[in-house]
Amino acid sequence: MNSQQRKSKKVKDSIVTMTELVLPNHTNQLGNLLGGQLMQWIDICAALSASKHSQRVCVTASVDKIDFHHPIKVGQVVTITARVNRAFRTSMEVEVDVYAESHTEGTRVHTNSAFLTFVSVDNNGKPVETFEIIPETEDEKRRFEEALQRRQKRLNAG
Repeated sequence: MNSQQRKSKKVKDSIVTMTELVLPNHTNQLGNLLGGQLMQWIDICAALSASKHSQRVCVTASVDKIDFHHPIKVGQVVTITARVNRAFRTSMEVEVDVYAESHTEGTRVHTNSAFLTFVSVDNNGKPVETFEIIPETEDEKRRFEEALQRRQKRLNAG
């Protein structure tokens, strides 16, 4: 697919939502979700979003940062939502938001955010060009522009 024939898809078509119940084997001695367990769930959800966008297997290229705002307790329900903010030639920035819910208390709290970069690959694991992405809403357009700024910082830091 050369750039003049490159197809495009909408941001909303890349959205993936996962739901997990925090069980005792997911927690530390304080009953809080292990950071590594949450990172695994974030990586899976983000990979699914990138794959949904590119219609390819996608591999994790980098994780910019994961902010832990609030602990997540055993028994809470974790909802992870991922979306592709911007697609470059073979890579995509995926943003992930994490919420913890207590159904017994009726609460929902934003606990984490993360930015990950994925690369779409062929059957031999070689990078391949992906679809362009079209932001439609003002929020999607803002995220689209911010993704370019983050990419430039990543490339300049490397």
